[in-house]
Amino acid sequence: MESSIAAPNELSRSLKSRHVSMITFGGIIGAGLFVGSSTAIGNIGPAAVLSYAIAGFLVLLVMRMIAEMSVAMPGTQTFPDFARQGVGDWAGYMVGWLYWYFWVVVIAIEAIAGAKIIHGWYPQLEVWEIGVALMAVLTAINLMSAKSYGEFEFWFASTKVVAILVFILVAGAYATGVTSPSGSTFANLTAHGGFAPAGVAAIFAGVATTIFSLCGAEIATLAAAESEEGSKTIANMTISVSLRILIFFLLSIFLIVSVVPWNEIEAGTSPFAHALREMGYPGADLIMEAIVLVAVLSCLNSGIYITSRAMFGLARNGDAPQSCVKLSKARVPARAILIASLFSYFALAASILSPDQVFNFLVTSSGAIMLFIYILVAFAQLRLRARFEAETPERLQVRMWLYPFGTWFAIAGMGGVLVMMALSPTSSKELWASLIVTAAFLLGYWAKNHFGSRSKDA
Repeated sequence: MESSIAAPNELSRSLKSRHVSMITFGGIIGAGLFVGSSTAIGNIGPAAVLSYAIAGFLVLLVMRMIAEMSVAMPGTQTFPDFARQGVGDWAGYMVGWLYWYFWVVVIAIEAIAGAKIIHGWYPQLEVWEIGVALMAVLTAINLMSAKSYGEFEFWFASTKVVAILVFILVAGAYATGVTSPSGSTFANLTAHGGFAPAGVAAIFAGVATTIFSLCGAEIATLAAAESEEGSKTIANMTISVSLRILIFFLLSIFLIVSVVPWNEIEAGTSPFAHALREMGYPGADLIMEAIVLVAVLSCLNSGIYITSRAMFGLARNGDAPQSCVKLSKARVPARAILIASLFSYFALAASILSPDQVFNFLVTSSGAIMLFIYILVAFAQLRLRARFEAETPERLQVRMWLYPFGTWFAIAGMGGVLVMMALSPTSSKELWASLIVTAAFLLGYWAKNHFGSRSKDA
């Protein structure tokens, strides 16, 4: 009945609040926490928890801006449209396409990560074969309906959340001496070169690498277009979920460096598995491999959803092929889903055929993109807030903290991260590659307007 009375290009509203909250968890908590945190700990030491705290605070400020705008503009469906309304059409085009690009690369990265885990269990299968199969299965799930995607993601993300909560309880009991045979282990925080063995500068430099593992809470605003909940509920959920995720990250990292000497953690391996081994739990590596696989599949599932909705939004504004506006019988943007999958298959193929050139560039070029997006969103919030206060202040039911200083602080903080990336021998490549991709999309916007206007005149 619902589909018969809905507009032809109107997405279904089949997602419940539990789906939206877990979709947000699913898009953030992935291999970046369970494995990638080992690099931050190895480079910074126990003070890595401060790097995550600073990065999380910056992201939380951006989420508050998005919450303010989503409540003030309930008819605006996706956060790239906030940039369009606040800064201009070019900003909406850039945020939408850069966001799409970021997540299609994530899809390929997560497919490879999941394939490598399964390959370790079943070495007779090639990594690329497993990667293709994983993407095909999750693409099919997304094509079924928004509700089927939401249900799968709910259970994927729930598994991750439960795993983190259990780890926090187990590690907390060990660190405080309740289950540790030698008593409290908090001495590890300072016993191996001090709390910040690499110096204070390393803490701030670490923000450049940790901030990307915390991005993704804005997914809730994309899912809001298919949710039964109102815009204010979704906005509040964005903030509450972001805060809970930040607490999960901080507690997990803090307890890891309390249980395990930080200089024993190897980059590229799971510090969670190391901590479990230290606490004497058998099969720690296998347990964490299973959890990381669920986390990877969750991010892969979310990536397919996010890219399709981002392209759907672009198409509705005339910035992507109009065929992507059309919905299937299940009222999902099937063509947008398939286009994202095809691009990710290309990235997956590049990881096999040209790992050191094409695929390496794709991964590197996505490094700073989320910061570019967040900065544009912050400038949009500054302009829209001033407009609302002058014209319709009653629309500001949710307000940005300490406006305008909170917004400018976030912009300055993210700008500082970009400067640190430029000065870092390792991160500078990511920054320049991201700038190249951004320039390419800017050129695409110019070409669309230049040649599009010519064709209309003709």
